[in-house]
Amino acid sequence: MKFFDKTLRIQTNKSIEILNITSQISQLVQESEIEKGTTIVYSPHTTTALIINENEPGLVKDIEGAIKDLIPWGKIYAHNAIDNNAASHIVSSFLGNSLNLIISKGNLELGTWQSIFFVELDGSRPRKVLVRIVGE
Repeated sequence: MKFFDKTLRIQTNKSIEILNITSQISQLVQESEIEKGTTIVYSPHTTTALIINENEPGLVKDIEGAIKDLIPWGKIYAHNAIDNNAASHIVSSFLGNSLNLIISKGNLELGTWQSIFFVELDGSRPRKVLVRIVGE
């Protein structure tokens, strides 16, 4: 069993932003030289998320809009007394901060239209994504 760990550095530019990181994750799978295994993609931030969906510009824009509509961003939340970003934390909790992906024949097993997205909910900020690839 082999382990391969890397950290992706991401600079976000908007308060809510969806960034396609599929090529970076695929590149790491290639670098790992693991033919059969699992890729764990993890964001160690409480105001970000990771999702899989179709990389179609209209859909990405729709998801950004749905994030803004998911909960009331202007509401007064108890956490806002600390740093005024409770809505970002709440949306992150709904979306999740990790993904498990299968590797077969040295490649990610993604569906035809699937892409991996990093979701910024409280930007702009420097962020990181931790990637662990395990297998043989």
